[in-house]
Amino acid sequence: MSRTRTERLVNLVICLLATRRFLTADQIATIVPGYEHDPSDERDHEAFQRKFERDKAELRELGVPLEIGTASIFDNEPGYRIARREYALPDIPLAPDEAAAVGIAARLWQQSGLAAAASSGLAKLRAGGIDVDPHATLGVEAVVTVDSAFEPLTAAVRDRQAVTFDYHVPERDAAHTRRLQPWGVVCWRGRWYVVGHDLDRGAERCFRLSRIVSGVRRAGRRGAYEPPPGVDLIGYVARSSGPVERTGRATVRVRPGRAAGVRRWADSCVPGPDGDVLTLAYADVDFFAGWLVGYGADVVVLDPPEIRDAVIQRLKAIAAAYDPAELEVLA
Repeated sequence: MSRTRTERLVNLVICLLATRRFLTADQIATIVPGYEHDPSDERDHEAFQRKFERDKAELRELGVPLEIGTASIFDNEPGYRIARREYALPDIPLAPDEAAAVGIAARLWQQSGLAAAASSGLAKLRAGGIDVDPHATLGVEAVVTVDSAFEPLTAAVRDRQAVTFDYHVPERDAAHTRRLQPWGVVCWRGRWYVVGHDLDRGAERCFRLSRIVSGVRRAGRRGAYEPPPGVDLIGYVARSSGPVERTGRATVRVRPGRAAGVRRWADSCVPGPDGDVLTLAYADVDFFAGWLVGYGADVVVLDPPEIRDAVIQRLKAIAAAYDPAELEVLA
């Protein structure tokens, strides 16, 4: 299953769990990202209906209890919802190490790009007067953002379409344009990479998404190529990346008893009246700043200025990603 379809199914489940009333297919199309279409265009609407039917069948195969009914006797069109009494799991007690593992998994989902779409869907539900259970999507909220090149590259992978982008590496003064047939986007050591066939070099290459300094532009037709069968994307990135040398040093202040992950990587810890001051080694400014941002207000960067500035820029970008009106609806 493609990542795009997985996101659409997850958002469909979130949507149908978050309401107690039946939603028609047309209502779902206006709420769930991935179902956007022009209802007045017959071919476009038929394509949506086929997509929706496939997704309903997929959910049933996965064991999701999808109900069909109407909100009132005056409704002519059937609607859909998920029976939460049949779908919900019983309480699961977790040991401390198990809870930590769940927390890591939750952070991965929050960074994957699903959080913004899920929050947007809930905002549309509430704005449309549809009752939303606030506990149905507990934990689905943005913490950090992925690189801006993530979405267009994964879409190009799905469509088998070549892309061009400007790429900058620290060893060079200027960025260079690269042409790539992308095979896949993977995460290695906390960084995202795209792997594919470099059209200019005529060979397999990988590129770190954080070093793409322009928009990702489509080139050529869709379905123009097929990735090699059985290609090991993560293995290629691992071989290309080499060992990480952490030559930078950063000082941060951490709230008492918080940010255990930061504490584990600290070289030293000095208790203070406002929190513990930790010293850590780092290799990449962008990656290190993004990691610290994930801990929110529990961590404050004291030094060096390059890390502090990078953290501030990321926090500003997160704040700017939310529309004040949407935040008011979600509150």
